[in-house]
Amino acid sequence: MVGPFGAESTADEVLEGVELSGKRVLITGASAGLGVETARALAARGAWVVGAVRNLAKAEEATGVVRRGAARGGGLELVELDLASLASVRACADGLNAAGDRFDLVIANAGVMACPFGRTADGFETQFGTNHLGHFLLVNRIAGLMTPGARLVNLSSSGHRFSDVDLEDPNFERTPCEEFKAYGRSKTANVLFAVEFDRRHKAEGIRATALHPGGIQTELGRYMAPEVIQRMIDMINAGNQAAGVENTFSWKTIPQGAATTVWAAVVAPAELVGGKFCEDCQVADIVNDPGFRGGVRSYALDPERAKALWAKSEEMVGERF
Repeated sequence: MVGPFGAESTADEVLEGVELSGKRVLITGASAGLGVETARALAARGAWVVGAVRNLAKAEEATGVVRRGAARGGGLELVELDLASLASVRACADGLNAAGDRFDLVIANAGVMACPFGRTADGFETQFGTNHLGHFLLVNRIAGLMTPGARLVNLSSSGHRFSDVDLEDPNFERTPCEEFKAYGRSKTANVLFAVEFDRRHKAEGIRATALHPGGIQTELGRYMAPEVIQRMIDMINAGNQAAGVENTFSWKTIPQGAATTVWAAVVAPAELVGGKFCEDCQVADIVNDPGFRGGVRSYALDPERAKALWAKSEEMVGERF
């Protein structure tokens, strides 16, 4: 069933009664946090999960819980992927294409958050290069492996509200780089990528969606000092108060954080979530009021903006799709 599910639902609750035997899933970042929990929940319902990870040794240790809980033909295999290196992305995609196994679901889960300013192996600003361009190249290179009826699920964030993409200066070459502004750009790009991918592939029966999993304490925030985390929470609460929203920020557990991913991936109807932004196991409303309250900013769903980002991304990675 589609619901009722909400902010406190867990991945297991959302997937109760769901059968995924014979389904193949690709999950990036399956070595910690939400990636491991998402893989565990899907494999426990019979899905075969391919985890694309930067550190194979770390992932082997972290994903024991996935293998132990796999059922009804479900299981896990790992492939190497460093999203901050286009050479690594191409090598991963080449390996998957050579194997030729199809995918019913691709979950772009990996990412970095609010890290110090830096550049990827190819000279891109770290967050935009890793969170968006790496996934853009990977997904488009393996799109031919996606079965009719497949879905792409991009993990974005409420942080997309920090900033729209800047197609004139994506690498902060002419403007000062602020960690949350850079993060916001990359997360807006995750949504816009889903919007345009959905438009391009829905005639084939392939849909795409993006989502905010919620605020979860995982390795994603490893670069953030306690005072930076508190500043973010204070900003969210101040925004809620200014917008007339009484609730204050609270952390989700990892099982709660994975719930919207699996809901959007296999439970919600494709027509409901295709080209949309989801949060708390539902499609989010468009909200442009000041403050960091719930909902999705309209600029993240702008179809013309999505087309422009696609063209810019092709230019940056040096390939057309």
